[in-house]
Amino acid sequence: MDFDQLETFLEVARLSSFSRAAEKRFRTQPAISSQIRSLEEEVGAKLLDRSGGKVSITSAGKLFQRYAEETLEARKAVILSISESERVPRGEIIVGANEGTCLHILPEVFAEFKKQYPQVAVNISRSDYSRILESVIDNSVDFGVVSLPVNDPRLKIVPIHRDELVVIAPPHHPLARLESATAAEVAKFPLVLPKSGHTRDALENLFHERRLKPRYAMELDSSELLKRFVAVDVGVGFISSSNVVEDVRAKVLVAVPMSDAKIRRDLALVFRKDKALSRAALAFIEIAVKIKGADAVSGNR
Repeated sequence: MDFDQLETFLEVARLSSFSRAAEKRFRTQPAISSQIRSLEEEVGAKLLDRSGGKVSITSAGKLFQRYAEETLEARKAVILSISESERVPRGEIIVGANEGTCLHILPEVFAEFKKQYPQVAVNISRSDYSRILESVIDNSVDFGVVSLPVNDPRLKIVPIHRDELVVIAPPHHPLARLESATAAEVAKFPLVLPKSGHTRDALENLFHERRLKPRYAMELDSSELLKRFVAVDVGVGFISSSNVVEDVRAKVLVAVPMSDAKIRRDLALVFRKDKALSRAALAFIEIAVKIKGADAVSGNR
């Protein structure tokens, strides 16, 4: 049983004629008869009475007619709904990102997206770099927001944000009085560093190149914890400039640029190249690029 058979049945029932239904549907009369016969065999009942030289609908046919009409109406509703969803995104998107990105980079993107598309649910899967990429690959998130570089050939990359690392210290700290600091000056003090990730790798490379042997006071897996421990003078740290704007404004921390090194952090949306993104996901990417793309264009190059 298919939609074409249902439409043929309804046409014959409406016109009470196989020949007129054939003309209406641009078919031969034997083709129309074959469709009706197949339907009757499938439902196990005679739907149309052909005796007496006139086609009339049987009691079973009247019951079937109601369901056929409802089925075709439901089909139209589904097609319309899908068509509307292509114009107005609906549904849900899932974004994978780390703590700092969720707190300091994406909120204005989420806010603008919800303003434009209130019917789309936005869920955040908060994780670290490697797990975010795994989630993108296994399709448990629509896309991730991670630091570059990303070298997986299966993934498409859309840059959305750029900033650089700064040194952070409490306001009373000796480094806080400097306009900028060298890596050697920072390495004289105990450091609070991330346990792993691109920032940690970049700092380790910097210390190695400068032949510095810093003291590690703490190693943390949370950028927010890192800031809190720096604020109570456990040590000084490094963090992306965008992640510390509010703390500097509140005079909880001081951000000091590095004078002899620039460690840039580029963030990008990543998703599988073979993934058919929903209209909602495409709209989110468009908004993220529009809002945060200015950072990638006007940031430190």
